[in-house]
Amino acid sequence: IMNAFGLIQIGLILLSTTTISSLQCNHLPLQQRKVIENSLQLLDKMGKKFPQQCQREKMSFRFPEQVLKPRQKETVKVVIEEIFQHIFYIFSKNLTLAAWDGTALEQFQNGLYQQIEQLEACVLKKQTHYFRSKEVNRLKLKKYFQKIDCFLKDKQHNLCSWEISRAEMRRCLQLIDKVIRKL
Repeated sequence: IMNAFGLIQIGLILLSTTTISSLQCNHLPLQQRKVIENSLQLLDKMGKKFPQQCQREKMSFRFPEQVLKPRQKETVKVVIEEIFQHIFYIFSKNLTLAAWDGTALEQFQNGLYQQIEQLEACVLKKQTHYFRSKEVNRLKLKKYFQKIDCFLKDKQHNLCSWEISRAEMRRCLQLIDKVIRKL
């Protein structure tokens, strides 16, 4: 009797976690809007106003906006997850010259990481189909983020290169926010 009861408990726990995770997936757009809003605030909090001396160094990275215009909601989730992974990667190395608020930076990284985890859980099943049909978009995204990465490396991760990248990530998150609001 005890074993059967234990199995029922385990079954209920598993059932509730799948229900919770599917609920999380349904509320994902709302959650992402909050995360992006929070991320934008943290980006602002990390550094001060855009430094005057960096004005003439501005760089145009040209975010490939077409990647955010797929027909299916699921595809948008996959694209957003990929963008978050790229942003997380860029903001997790060679930050010594950035001179940013460490706590805000850490919160920014943690928020991105948690969002990546949740998106991964929600889009895992549909990913294979997306990757086959949208390889071009993936390459455009990769190229865009590589441009930022190379720019940082070329400038030896100096203060201005980080400030320009931070401003670019702000634009990137704002574009994602626009798309999520339409979902």
